[in-house]
Amino acid sequence: MIKTQGITKIFKIGKNQESDLVAVDDLTIEVDRGEVFGFLGPNGAGKTTTVRILTGLIRPTSGTAQVAGFELGKDDTNIRRSVGILTEAPGMYERLTAEKNLTIFASLYDVADVEKSVNKYLSMMGLWERRLDSVGSYSKGMRQKLALARALIHEPQILFLDEPTSGLDPEASKTVREFIEELKLEGRTIFMTTHNLDEAERLCDRVGIFQQKLLTLDSPANLRDQMFGRRVVFHLQKLEPAWVELVSAIAGAGNVEVADNKLVVSLKDPENNNPEIVRALVNAGAQVQFVGEIRHSLEQIYLEMVKTSDRGQA
Repeated sequence: MIKTQGITKIFKIGKNQESDLVAVDDLTIEVDRGEVFGFLGPNGAGKTTTVRILTGLIRPTSGTAQVAGFELGKDDTNIRRSVGILTEAPGMYERLTAEKNLTIFASLYDVADVEKSVNKYLSMMGLWERRLDSVGSYSKGMRQKLALARALIHEPQILFLDEPTSGLDPEASKTVREFIEELKLEGRTIFMTTHNLDEAERLCDRVGIFQQKLLTLDSPANLRDQMFGRRVVFHLQKLEPAWVELVSAIAGAGNVEVADNKLVVSLKDPENNNPEIVRALVNAGAQVQFVGEIRHSLEQIYLEMVKTSDRGQA
């Protein structure tokens, strides 16, 4: 659904535009139909610029892209008809009602049955009872839900979400997340930028960590395994030094560390290795209290990648 090749965007800055600011540098990615793709990076990394390029709002300095089967730079009108956009600070006609706002945008997109579509999304987003109130009287969470309804009013193939839960209270954030999960089940393609890494880990099939350049791209689980490996903790009632060598000799076991009465073991395949290690320990006289895996968060992966990138640029 989204395919880019070497997309680069350079802005001219300075009083006489004498300097170059590279916002996006040689971005090459593919996002599949029905995928929720997370685009992660610090402020100023070029995430929003990338969204604006892929939705045909600004032109890249170089590179090519196809979005929903249309070529960027040649079919920009068709691209804009095929995508929905939720910006970080969505603008609305605040003096108009929510119903009127959606009606205007549905008409602009030539929606076949405007009233039906407007009513559908007002109901889906829990705004039906407030549909005749001016948007200026809405809370930030309600405005965000209305903006999401606006992005979906023409049933786009691809949805671009730029910080969809930014500044929302926990209840409003939960509502937006649940709606994204529903869209995922419908098979929509979602390209999402976010600073909420827990949110990205729960929602995204794959994530790209980005800082002008793409630093890495994979599923959260694969990134975790690639960077930190898998480490399992065997909690014992009492630890005998000989058991370290016993576990180390088992096929698939890597480094074995001792912490109090625990063995921390690096394993390639814990699902198959764990039972064998437990059996060996029990046969040696150990009393295994429980077994748990150390889980590294997407936040730890993200911070390590950005820190490594910063050192490389220094």
